[in-house]
Amino acid sequence: MTSSLPTGRSVERPFDPPAGLRERGPLSRLSYPDGHEGWLVTSHALVREVLADPRFSIRPELRHLPVPTATPGSDRPAPPGLFVAMDPPEHTRYRHLLTGQFTVRRMRLLTQQIQDITAEHLDAMEQAGPAADLVTALAQPVPAQVICELLGVPYAARARFQDHVFELFRLDATPGEMAAAYAAVHGFMGELVRDKRADPTDDLLSGLTAGDLTDEELVNIGFALLGAGLDTTANMLALGTFALLSHPGQLELLRRDPSTADRAIEELLRYLSIIPFTVRTALEDLELAGEQIKAGEAVTVSVPAANRDPAQFADPDTLDLLRSTAGHVAFGHGIHQCLGQQLARVELQVALPALIARFPTLRLAIPATDVPLRTDTLIYGVHSLPVTWEV
Repeated sequence: MTSSLPTGRSVERPFDPPAGLRERGPLSRLSYPDGHEGWLVTSHALVREVLADPRFSIRPELRHLPVPTATPGSDRPAPPGLFVAMDPPEHTRYRHLLTGQFTVRRMRLLTQQIQDITAEHLDAMEQAGPAADLVTALAQPVPAQVICELLGVPYAARARFQDHVFELFRLDATPGEMAAAYAAVHGFMGELVRDKRADPTDDLLSGLTAGDLTDEELVNIGFALLGAGLDTTANMLALGTFALLSHPGQLELLRRDPSTADRAIEELLRYLSIIPFTVRTALEDLELAGEQIKAGEAVTVSVPAANRDPAQFADPDTLDLLRSTAGHVAFGHGIHQCLGQQLARVELQVALPALIARFPTLRLAIPATDVPLRTDTLIYGVHSLPVTWEV
């Protein structure tokens, strides 16, 4: 018996995986919107096994998505440089080049910049308060400016760049508006690459121009970093704040002892799991958990189900900022594990403690059940998060 992927979320339990997901069993048949019959993996152990197995491919032209999508080109081969959608050896080459750019020195420099960026936006919130939409006031602009720092976008061009980027991630955009936003960001990235070749500065993109990568490859690498580092971190900041405000005891733990921020962020990553799934395609006939997977069959792995697996995490539906979260798969696993995960961690470790320290009386400005959930996108979160505080 096959059925479709559960995606519904409850406003009463907005942080829990979709109902019925974990009840499916560790490995079960799954129906895809295009008529394909594949598989769903929900156990922590099997998710890690699939993501680490080179017999499964990430290539988009082989993929079947478990949810309807209108994204143009989502089933075409990855263009040069878009390494996140490539198998080895192409993926290995790009990944190696990029890993060399995420140096300890650059991370330390970015940490100070993240602190300054966060403080700047908290200052603006305080001056405009005592009410704000946390999504537009903090969660979106902080990672957007961090991406600007990482790619070396000149200060004079940052407002234009961010306007283009936010258009690209607009949830109510028409296909025509999406195409226009894509063209604008693509054009801007092309200009940036040409400027870096002519006059390199101390940033990741300039470092990559020193090699043999083409302009097309560099533009697509920039797109990959933008897609991986902006909307994901923005939603973790907003949804993480929502979760903390909904668990005042846990919020107080973090406020009282900011040194627990590292563990707290890992637990929020596990508990919230904003990436609902990733998909692999079997390259050959193989056996998984006693079932025969045929070449060409899609295997959808559920990140939220894996991170709430009671076989891996005791009392998994409880938010416990002091628990051990070793092995969580919020950033994936295997060769495609998120390249920028340390940067994302730093952004969260800086921004969330700074927010609750600056506004000790921070609270939701609307009932929790009225917070608009992002159930209509591939990254889970909230559309807005109205908050307020005492002055």
